[in-house]
Amino acid sequence: MENQTKLNGSELLLECLKKEKVELIFGYPGGAVLPLYDAMYDFEISNVLTRHEQGAVHAAEGYAKVTGKPGVVVVTSGPGATNAITGIADAMSDSLPLVVITGQVGTGGIGTDAFQEADILGITLPITKHNFQVRDVNDLQRIVHEAFHIASTGRPGPVVIDLPKDISQSMGGFLEHFEVDIPSYQPNTSASLPQIEKAMKQLKRAKKPLLLVGAGVSYANATEELRTFVDKYQIPVVETMMALGTVPSKHPLNLGMGGMHGTYAANMALSTCDYLINIGSRFADRLATSPNSFAPNAKIAHIDIDPAEIGKVIRTDIPVVADAKDALEKMLALDTKPGDYSGWIAECQEREAKHPLYYDETDEEIKPQRVVEIVGDITDSKAYVVTDVGQHQMWVSQFYPFSFPRQMITSGGLGTMGYGIPAGIGVKFAHPESQVVVFVGDGGFQMTNQEFAILNEHNLDIKFVLMNNHVLGMVHQWQEKFHGARFSSSEFKTQPDFMKLAEAYHVKGVRLSNPKTIEEDLKAAFALEGPVLIEVEIPAQEHVLPMVAAGAPNHKMIGVK
Repeated sequence: MENQTKLNGSELLLECLKKEKVELIFGYPGGAVLPLYDAMYDFEISNVLTRHEQGAVHAAEGYAKVTGKPGVVVVTSGPGATNAITGIADAMSDSLPLVVITGQVGTGGIGTDAFQEADILGITLPITKHNFQVRDVNDLQRIVHEAFHIASTGRPGPVVIDLPKDISQSMGGFLEHFEVDIPSYQPNTSASLPQIEKAMKQLKRAKKPLLLVGAGVSYANATEELRTFVDKYQIPVVETMMALGTVPSKHPLNLGMGGMHGTYAANMALSTCDYLINIGSRFADRLATSPNSFAPNAKIAHIDIDPAEIGKVIRTDIPVVADAKDALEKMLALDTKPGDYSGWIAECQEREAKHPLYYDETDEEIKPQRVVEIVGDITDSKAYVVTDVGQHQMWVSQFYPFSFPRQMITSGGLGTMGYGIPAGIGVKFAHPESQVVVFVGDGGFQMTNQEFAILNEHNLDIKFVLMNNHVLGMVHQWQEKFHGARFSSSEFKTQPDFMKLAEAYHVKGVRLSNPKTIEEDLKAAFALEGPVLIEVEIPAQEHVLPMVAAGAPNHKMIGVK
């Protein structure tokens, strides 16, 4: 047996993280993890001290989204761990690989309602891909490596390691070489060739085929194969919000985002296609707004790495359980002769031309859609774009010209307000040389703005565009349309001075309110060095359109031009 180096649990954990090529940790210390933070003091992996545990997890999500590598979080026991719950649930919804290490009271105190004890295993069971509690220091190395393997393979997701304080101080053996072997966990990544052949035979028969592209494509690093497939077979494309940028927004076959706030062309294509190939999307309710009437005329092929998603929401004629890259490689290798879909393409593009996304331009107020378009021009479509949740998230999805995969970083499945600021920070740590823009509303900004403290501490040049309409925009919109304009608790009667708040964090602040000079004002703000908070006054009555009411079929859109 290989000689083991004796280390205490904290040192052993850090050596395991080093083996997993972890570059940084997002975390917040406390009593139960003090031994671990003491070991970090002289260790080469640095800790980013966020100002709240929720911020730590969202930052790790941003990092994981753009790198594909697990984001690592360390929090203490009790309230430290429970403050991380929202971010863990968010990562589970959006299939993001995280390893969250939660401190725990000593093993002797577990189950006694000890100070800062919480049953983190029970709490996180439904919102993690897996969770562990370390009861023997000699199991720690195995658990850490299994956690990283589980988080990053198959359908990615968060894994929790609950670490009792006495385990972090106990002595245990560290093996320099360790192989992960989990017989009960063997995710399938290889597409069945007969199923791929069925999918391609159906493509030959189709007259109106459509590709639905989800985030699973970029998570599988299959963007190149997807774009090759689109160009070879000349099939129109609809993207989910989480997949924006996988096919460039300006590609002639990209019909835009589908679903509740999707384009007319995208939703009508979903409603009238005769063959739908879904690659890496889980048919979420914001896309398939009425499952019983979704793609009513279509045969449906669903390619997904998670077998639980196939047939869960939408009936599937050709199921393919596989990694998107493997499936696309096999589809391309069959070299099926492309059909002539020119009539179908013309039909889709005619709808796009007749009913484009639009907004009413005016010199009386700043339109948020115009702000997004200007930022798209300033950044030449090349920025990492992070959003919080709400109306601004939808305007960005509709009007920013996305051009590369993993470019849109947002909270999709859980819809977590407060996500934007810390997620943007995580993205910037992952890609310090890239431009990062965060769009945030005045509601979400007030949930996690304490993370501004990190910006100058780490010299993070991020531009934050705060869309201020003095209301909870999406709630306000729904109340106006579906609740008789009874604006119950959705209007901010008072707000902080956001410029003074930025100043308190030593961040430059610019407030913009002149619609006639908005373009030059935004350019000037973006030209400023370092982090900048750009507050833009927008009208409270501006709605996100078009929209599909909850439960309505995709083709019944409100607010189409």
